[in-house]
Amino acid sequence: MSRPSKGARLWLRPERRTKAGKLKERSAWVIRDGEKYVGTGCPPAQIAAAEEKLREYLATKYAPVRKERDIEKIAVADVLSIYVDDKRDGQQNKKAFDERIERLNVWWGSTMLSAINGVSCRSYAKSRGSNGGARRDLEDLRAAINHHAKEGLHRGVVRVWLPPKGLPLDRWLTRSEAAALIWTCWRYREVQTIHRGKNKGQKVQTMKRPLRHLARFILIGQYTGTRAGAIASASPDPAIGRSYVDLDRGVFYRLAQGKAATNKRQPPVPLPKRLLAHLRRWKRLKLIARHFVEFNGVGVLSVKTAFKRAVKLAGLSGKVTPHTLRHTAATWLMQAGVDPWEAAGYLGMSVETLLRVYGHHHPDYMKNAVEGITRKPKREQSNVVTVGFSEGKKLKGDKPAQ
Repeated sequence: MSRPSKGARLWLRPERRTKAGKLKERSAWVIRDGEKYVGTGCPPAQIAAAEEKLREYLATKYAPVRKERDIEKIAVADVLSIYVDDKRDGQQNKKAFDERIERLNVWWGSTMLSAINGVSCRSYAKSRGSNGGARRDLEDLRAAINHHAKEGLHRGVVRVWLPPKGLPLDRWLTRSEAAALIWTCWRYREVQTIHRGKNKGQKVQTMKRPLRHLARFILIGQYTGTRAGAIASASPDPAIGRSYVDLDRGVFYRLAQGKAATNKRQPPVPLPKRLLAHLRRWKRLKLIARHFVEFNGVGVLSVKTAFKRAVKLAGLSGKVTPHTLRHTAATWLMQAGVDPWEAAGYLGMSVETLLRVYGHHHPDYMKNAVEGITRKPKREQSNVVTVGFSEGKKLKGDKPAQ
């Protein structure tokens, strides 16, 4: 199989100097499309603006025809372009969506829709090197093709092969592990190295507490099972783009205002009294401003780096990520014997998923089966016959001889 074209992409052109060392041309982002180079006018620091220029270029280059055609005559780039035009605005994480579409476009953009089959999908998965990442990309490809078909824009059947799903992660925190992680974040002080004087090279603790915002994140996550994005945007004040905590009524509206609901359910949920007391105290003492999770007074977009650092400092084993807090909440609910229907509603997941992944933690899990395996079967008394071992002994249930 020939090596696929890389397609249009951004390239950071290095600065150019004369032999005398004089600056001739500054470094800048350039769109490379095969042998073609298109300037963006964006310096290295303006990566977001350069990405926007790339999207505009792709939109201009691929002007899809919206009419029904055979799959042998439709470029995959057209299918992806229509999907982006129609569906991008509804994506919660537009950056990740753009990255997935770009990868698909680089691999398949110049090929025809009819070329998508099991062989080409497996080649793509192999090139990604990760079944999980390849599956997520190919799910977008499948969605784009299905959208194209629903719009009545192609004839023929195109099937997208997907790598198998990975095993669900069941790592959760015990209550002692959760407490250790929170206290580590709350007590940790930044360590700096002295670079001058007689104490040069010595490490000293400062008064800075760079992980305290993470302690708040963990408390909200473990007691509500809310996804990381909704926790990061949680605010005591309602606003577009934020999830909202009503401190008076004690309700957490997890779906950010102005965001469209997706299959990642984020229903409103009442807050536990212990957590609600913390949230009200943070607001009353002005420990937070616009968000419950803030670093240096500014809301955070991600806690992955800080979380990884905290897990290491707390000495926790296994793969522990921000999403582990959702696993933890689900596991604690099951261990407490909470009704699965109520627990699923609280977590914002289906009952089927809750029972399949976390049901074995419930105290009633297979209870009847465990008790029944050692229980003798009930006998139907009317059909019981007692057989005697000595000759002439009357059998129970036999009629007397006439």
